[in-house]
Amino acid sequence: MSERLSTAQPYVLGLFRIVTGLLFACHGAASLFGVLGGAHGGGTVPAGAWPGWYAAVIQLVCGGLVLLGAGTRSAAFLASGSMAYAYFVHHQGDALWPLQNNGESSAMFCWAFLLLVFTGPGAFAADRLFGARAGSRAGGDATAPAVAAGA
Repeated sequence: MSERLSTAQPYVLGLFRIVTGLLFACHGAASLFGVLGGAHGGGTVPAGAWPGWYAAVIQLVCGGLVLLGAGTRSAAFLASGSMAYAYFVHHQGDALWPLQNNGESSAMFCWAFLLLVFTGPGAFAADRLFGARAGSRAGGDATAPAVAAGA
């Protein structure tokens, strides 16, 4: 049974990355463009407003990159840091526990993206697709080093 689970691991990790990136990008799009309910009920964050507008840009851009699997580790690192900032600066002061301070989503996104920093993108990543094509033109197998390194 564990062998079957091990062979599915890159695919499940890829799906985890896709869903996490999509949800994060949706938060950014909602804040920047007022779609999907907008920033806290229908509006948008004013352009250049600190830190909300910058956070929304990070959410949209990093979420999109993670969703596609393009530069996953770097984008996930930036996204994780932004969610740690959001949690400790905007939520932690209200109460100790995330359930009390409405910081569950910040905490979960922070840890989910930190996981992706260390695991890499899994299957279905744009980096692997384009890396494999570049490697095949050069006559080598570009997927073997990427899989071995966990990229």
